[in-house]
Amino acid sequence: QTVHHAHAVHEADAVRVHHGGAGYVENIAEDQVRGLAADAGQGGQLLHGVRHPAAKFRAELLRLQHFMARCGVASRRASEQIIAAGRVSVNGVVVTVPGTKVSAADDVRVDGTRIFLEQEKRYVLLNKPAGYVCSLADEKDRPVAADLLREAYSERLYNVGRLDMFSCGLIIFTNDGDFAAKLSHPSAELEKEYIVDTSVPLPRNLARDFMRGIRVDGVFYKCRTAEELNARRMRIILIEGKNREIRRVFEAQEVGIRKLERIRIGSVAIGDLAPGAFRDLTAAEVQSLLRLCSRAQEY
Repeated sequence: QTVHHAHAVHEADAVRVHHGGAGYVENIAEDQVRGLAADAGQGGQLLHGVRHPAAKFRAELLRLQHFMARCGVASRRASEQIIAAGRVSVNGVVVTVPGTKVSAADDVRVDGTRIFLEQEKRYVLLNKPAGYVCSLADEKDRPVAADLLREAYSERLYNVGRLDMFSCGLIIFTNDGDFAAKLSHPSAELEKEYIVDTSVPLPRNLARDFMRGIRVDGVFYKCRTAEELNARRMRIILIEGKNREIRRVFEAQEVGIRKLERIRIGSVAIGDLAPGAFRDLTAAEVQSLLRLCSRAQEY
């Protein structure tokens, strides 16, 4: 399995690093639409045994937001917002209706840049170090998590969900809009597991109360499970992932967080992936994540 390190190559461990060109990586969260569109080649590719036949879309009519997702611009939901903002044109005409039908033969542009169906789908697992933000660019010039991937991938990738600047751990990057939409949809109920280390002893009933539900500033927070591992460490599993949920709950209890690390997303665990390192998800891992999302939607 190929593991990429942003800063070093460990030859003794037979770690292979891809040296791509000046890759351009985008971060487009479900609630924050940003960025340009992809310039990629056309043609079907077989990735990890999963076929993504871009060629078949050349004559196939697709809804505009679906086409954009297939081009690696953003998820379908985020693409709808880009369209509504008047940033998309089809054959020279600005289109603001998401359901417009297009094919690969049409000249589709986002912010003036023509987009093409992606040649290869990418699914990348990054162990984000603390101190990196999950956004396309930062006005305060802080390090951006996407920068860790820029030299390894020529495709335009965006993160599925996010971690705040001071948290570390797993985050997935992709150019597959359908995949991102399925994992991000609330009905997916995809588990995300965290280890929290605190600067003071944990309150006796915090784990129990978090599982029952805690209201902070009018917002209701409830985890799936919480387990006190020792006096200053707790394991928490979330399925909703509201903005800074764990931090807000702990702050409300006057408990300082020393380290917050995401160690699992669905069926994919952090394993021995070092901070700042990243690797491609296997085909089995991609399919496992999708199955978990589909299973939750059935209930």
